[in-house]
Amino acid sequence: MKEKHIQITGMFLTTLYAVFVVWLYSVEPKSLDEVPTKAQTTIENVTTKTQVAIGTYEVDRAKFNEGLTAFRQDNFIVARDNFEKADTEKRDPKTQFYIAYSFYRQGFGKVSNDDALFKLGLEQMSRVSALDKNFKSDDANLQIKTPVELKNEFEEGLKVTASDFNPLKIFRERK
Repeated sequence: MKEKHIQITGMFLTTLYAVFVVWLYSVEPKSLDEVPTKAQTTIENVTTKTQVAIGTYEVDRAKFNEGLTAFRQDNFIVARDNFEKADTEKRDPKTQFYIAYSFYRQGFGKVSNDDALFKLGLEQMSRVSALDKNFKSDDANLQIKTPVELKNEFEEGLKVTASDFNPLKIFRERK
């Protein structure tokens, strides 16, 4: 082997070892058993970031469908978890809209709304609007189709008005 090839190989191996040491410090595995799990997570993150950078990012359809099934069964915590796993980079307006809608559905109350969930939903709506200002849901099962309508529901739900004390309010329907 030529001397230049040995030097290049040595520099490559040294760089590879340095990257490995930096990676170990950054992921901080607590034991050797965690190393494969941390490595897999790192590879998935790098793959996702690369897909975003080159424009081929897509949501995980299987996780999205699991989330949609849980959403339709009124299991909103599981639905949000699956939607977040489906869209790890938070780049799909449809998935982000379903997350916001799940906050609305879970926080809606016949007597009073859950302000904490409505505030989280309102924050989520800003993400949907930032991704696609003209987004409109194509789901026939949803009564609210656009981020503007859902944002309005959140804002009205957070306001305290005289109508909040109307006893007939218990007959209102969730959208």
